[in-house]
Amino acid sequence: MRNLQIDLSPEEYHSNDRLRQAVARQLGVRTDDIAHCTVTRRSIDCRRRNVMYHTTLQVSFVGEPMDESVPETAHYRDCRTSKPVVIVGAGPAGLFAALRALESGLRPIIVERGKPVDERRRDIAAMARNHSVNPESNWCFGEGGAGTFSDGKLYTRSTKRGDVNSVLRQFVAHGADPDIMLDAHAHIGTDRLGGIIARMRETIETYGGEYHFNTRVADLIVDNGQVHGVVCTDGSRYEGIAVVLATGHSARDIYQLFYRHGWLLEAKPFALGVRVEHPQELINQIQYHGAGYSRLLPPATYSLVTQVGKHGVFSFCMCPGGVIVPAATADGQQVVNGMSNSKRNSPYANSGIAVTVGLDDVKDSDVFALLRFQQQVEQRAFEAGQNAINAPSQRLTDFLARRTSTRLNESNYLGTCVSAPLHEVLPKFVVDSLIQGFKDFDRKMHGFVTDQASLLAVESRTSSPVRIPRDKDSLQHPQLQGLYPCGEGAGYAGGIVSSALDGIRCIDAISLQM
Repeated sequence: MRNLQIDLSPEEYHSNDRLRQAVARQLGVRTDDIAHCTVTRRSIDCRRRNVMYHTTLQVSFVGEPMDESVPETAHYRDCRTSKPVVIVGAGPAGLFAALRALESGLRPIIVERGKPVDERRRDIAAMARNHSVNPESNWCFGEGGAGTFSDGKLYTRSTKRGDVNSVLRQFVAHGADPDIMLDAHAHIGTDRLGGIIARMRETIETYGGEYHFNTRVADLIVDNGQVHGVVCTDGSRYEGIAVVLATGHSARDIYQLFYRHGWLLEAKPFALGVRVEHPQELINQIQYHGAGYSRLLPPATYSLVTQVGKHGVFSFCMCPGGVIVPAATADGQQVVNGMSNSKRNSPYANSGIAVTVGLDDVKDSDVFALLRFQQQVEQRAFEAGQNAINAPSQRLTDFLARRTSTRLNESNYLGTCVSAPLHEVLPKFVVDSLIQGFKDFDRKMHGFVTDQASLLAVESRTSSPVRIPRDKDSLQHPQLQGLYPCGEGAGYAGGIVSSALDGIRCIDAISLQM
């Protein structure tokens, strides 16, 4: 087998005969000499006028032996009588920590404040219908964490965290489309991810793991600086050889718990901004240069970044063919996020556009300074939405002109949009950075700035504004042996894959201590 990198037109990529002809030309051989061509990696290159699939293929010739090796899969052990490890949170970090525990001969005990994924769906539907938030079961809290109802994007900018393919193989083993192993920017889709998460739970329980839903941690069990388990609000206690704290970026009560005990916390820079929504066809036309063969291409995506003074401005969690959802975790907040189903067939594209925020922006050095800033902006957005989880909205061209929109565009927000002057609702430095950022983005993607585009506020849960520190080698909290801060909530990940890899790392670190 030979690995070959080759750029293919959409017509070549989607036709087996034309693909083989392109490969034969590249290798200087006859088409009949090629026995097999298998795509192992693919991405779409829109930088040139003619859009191409950038692919990696495995090619074999007639008469050569085939490589029939099978990728290694997870080997779980029955852990019913094994040493327990307590995992707080059933998001990606917690789930993959639990799966890794089964491989390592540890018994995972998962404590989750929210509900199983099927019950959680009903609370989310009621949130849009009744404009009320269940603080324990919403877009962020519950089985699968925030990622379950946020498109299921499976890529990370970091290649140093671990074996990304091992995470993707776990998803495939539990029902994801095997094509996620090929795509440089893979996703599963909100409509399919819930079932995959439920099957992961079945695996964990089959091999001896435990789940405790509707169970919120109130305190840690600590003896002479050693963590032995957790105490929950209902009085239940769960003990183990270690505790993996994988609570997600919105579990603010955990930060308050640490503060009350005097355990170390750190303020962490984060990012805040808006969701921008365009007609998907417009994004297709821009990215694919009006290509006549767009039917052979998936809904177009984009990734944009610029620097405005000391602030980075960047696109975040871009959802082609997606919808915008209300993502508040308590009453009195207005937060938005984006998601797509597996087919990405909505007529709208949306993306977070966020501005970096640091302590010097809030003129405070308190550990909760950035958290308070985040809360204050969410409260202002709530008030701008008429004291409900309506999305305060503005046309992009009106935002740039700093005028209130007299008419709003159609939107795929799962709720109600109300016109609001976002240039007054958001902090001035965020507004100034966004305005310049959008102008720069329009130079990179001509047509991005249009009166067809809408802004919805506020995109504020890009990451946690607080970090729970840990030793870089042992991954344990400096004051609390046996406590492993993990994932987005601890400030060490950003997205499904990086969170999953961090959960795996924490279990590996625990195994080394045994």
